[in-house]
Amino acid sequence: MTASSLKQRLWDAIDRRADEIVGIGERIRRHPELGFKEVKTARLVEDTFQSLGLEPRTGLALTGVRADVRGRAGAGPTFALIGELDALTVAGHPGADPTTGAVHACGHNAQIAGMLGAAMALVDTGAAEHLAGRVALFAVPAEEGGDLEWRLAQARAGRIELFGGKAELIRLGHFDDVDLAMMIHTSPRPEDGKVSVPRSNNGRFGKLARFVGRAAHAGSAPHRGVNALYAAHIALMAINAVRETFQDDDTIRVHPILTHGGSQVNVIPGEARIESYVRGRGAGAIIDANRKVDRALRAGALALGATVEIETLPGYLPLDCDATMTRYFRENAVAMVGAEHYREVGHRTGSTDMGDVSQIMPVLHPYMGGARGTGHGPDYEIVDPTLAYVMPAKALAAMVVDMLGDGAAGARDVLTHARPEVFDGSA
Repeated sequence: MTASSLKQRLWDAIDRRADEIVGIGERIRRHPELGFKEVKTARLVEDTFQSLGLEPRTGLALTGVRADVRGRAGAGPTFALIGELDALTVAGHPGADPTTGAVHACGHNAQIAGMLGAAMALVDTGAAEHLAGRVALFAVPAEEGGDLEWRLAQARAGRIELFGGKAELIRLGHFDDVDLAMMIHTSPRPEDGKVSVPRSNNGRFGKLARFVGRAAHAGSAPHRGVNALYAAHIALMAINAVRETFQDDDTIRVHPILTHGGSQVNVIPGEARIESYVRGRGAGAIIDANRKVDRALRAGALALGATVEIETLPGYLPLDCDATMTRYFRENAVAMVGAEHYREVGHRTGSTDMGDVSQIMPVLHPYMGGARGTGHGPDYEIVDPTLAYVMPAKALAAMVVDMLGDGAAGARDVLTHARPEVFDGSA
């Protein structure tokens, strides 16, 4: 069977399951869960795999789920199709969970729907007869950051070590048998067209800073206090003052939030806490910016006579999309949506733990449309279910044919030409 005819069989199978695939995406959207807590979503993935006759492994890095489809056309590499389980907290979003604040304002629900849609097609068509190697269908936890204090507590309790789901899965060995991987992220940005592929993404550190002053009566004895909140304010101003020292090509992003600024209005705050990321294009640039942020935090404490405890937390490595995989994907995307709707968008300044995966194997992290509003914003919504939920399933299934069909010739092409690149901060 030719690659084009096998792709068409898979696409037809996805079309027959389209309502079910959309239903899965919408069900996940209505039940959002935060990172490492995605119990209901993981169970939905597990149940779907089992309904297809697959044998899922569960509880990977707390909530991850993996099932494999083994090719029967000979030995070959393992190609992972990834979807992310978690939501995030966005104030003011109408779809937010009233208890946790979680909401799917980044499209991870569409990722899972697309990955499961590809799984359905692979099973329904018996495509394994034409594949060499193995497809690893992987639902992974906790791509979204934030919630750093909670994750730090989990690490201290020994439940996790790293704060991103893919990094934790790598640490635990669940990617040891994977040779190349891809996922598709939903995009609301009109400039991305219907389908786009970035060249790279920023990496990042996480940071916690705790300012300790001295509480005192705010009315009668403020002179006896050391105001930790003011120390934090000065630190924030100092961070802003050093922004002009960041080089444009390094795409540094520092965006702190104040998570605690006092307990009672008539008490001089004896404690204040800041949470932040330090993002950048390359490892060297991130490390340099991180030193400057630490210096600003210490300056805020020094100015008020407070002390500061700074904790730099493991983050994500920069993402490098594989050029050979991009070439294969472009052909499929153009066939699906037309050349006029395809973009290659260069460097993106957000971060993803798919970057960690990209430093140990070839990966692809394209974007597909179907949403509008602002990513991570209160107006984010999926408005084209076919483009957001169904078309990613088709794109993933087509890439399986390209990578593992014809004796896994595509995957071998990728692996032969792959050159892992750790960015050094230069353009």
